[in-house]
Amino acid sequence: MSPHTLMIVMASLLLGTSLTLFSNHWLLAWMGLEINTLAIIPMLTYPKHSRATESAIKYFLTQATASMVVMFAIILNAWMTNQWSLIQMFYQPASILMTLALAIKLGLAPFHFWVPEVTQGIPLLSGMTLLTWQKIAPTSLLYQMSPTLDMKILITLAILSTILGGWGGLSQTQLRKILAYSSIAHMGWSVIIILINPTFTLLNLLIYILTTLTLFLLLNLTSMTKMKAITNLWNKSTPLIIIIFLILLSLGGLPPLTGFTPKWLIIQELTSNNNITTAILMALSALLNLFFYMRIIYSSTLTIFPTSNNSKFHWFHPQSKTTNIIPFLTIISSFLLPLSPMYIILSP
Repeated sequence: MSPHTLMIVMASLLLGTSLTLFSNHWLLAWMGLEINTLAIIPMLTYPKHSRATESAIKYFLTQATASMVVMFAIILNAWMTNQWSLIQMFYQPASILMTLALAIKLGLAPFHFWVPEVTQGIPLLSGMTLLTWQKIAPTSLLYQMSPTLDMKILITLAILSTILGGWGGLSQTQLRKILAYSSIAHMGWSVIIILINPTFTLLNLLIYILTTLTLFLLLNLTSMTKMKAITNLWNKSTPLIIIIFLILLSLGGLPPLTGFTPKWLIIQELTSNNNITTAILMALSALLNLFFYMRIIYSSTLTIFPTSNNSKFHWFHPQSKTTNIIPFLTIISSFLLPLSPMYIILSP
């Protein structure tokens, strides 16, 4: 992709997200979502490949369907209440339709089937953008209309997402699919708490984006897309693979890493609001995610022990990819748990 095209695409992504974040009118927010969808299509189709084109078409059709439902919910709410403000989605059927449409855009279960397929067919950096940046605008809309959301629907979407996201990643060997199912599960954690304490939703989304961004940059640095490739990385860079395993455990929510922070706070908030059964189900479903992350570490370190066999050594090529931001992101996505008391004090 030429630098000029890339600049236009990135500027369009920034414009679409900013328009959704800072708008108070539903039509402007809808325009931001559409700009976001159209701007990322060139990224998904580059380099030109039949699988990338198929993934881009799947993504476009899914997002177009969700946008149609969003527009229908906007018009229905305006027809019944004569209100176009984001915080005034008072008509309950319109609010339910909007929740389901944004669930499609976020890839929440049972509307999650497009996420692994699209992520698997595109390059690593495009998948990074799809699983991080594209989650910001729909989550901001849910955040702004959170007082009008239905708790039963949110609980159903969240529990299905965490269970199916964890269960779907158990049998995967492709790292991009594993991260796609991880995205589904983490979006479930964001949705479950948005009605009770929206601040924790933003915290969970922020930590998820930082951790996933770090992991994708590390995988792109080493050009790894399969679990088998991690085994051979021991002979190339042992510190790098240790960092990758640390990020994976943080994504799984293992204490005392950063990824444990939002799960701990969300479970604590659910328990204090008498949602004990929901908190137990969410905690048990988190074990599924942690299990398939541990499976990657087990299959990469314990089943095939590093040896001096020459067949395992790869030719060392000069590294041309930038690594300046990776150490900073690694520290943030792994060692922020001591700051958790500050989050509790600052949260309303």
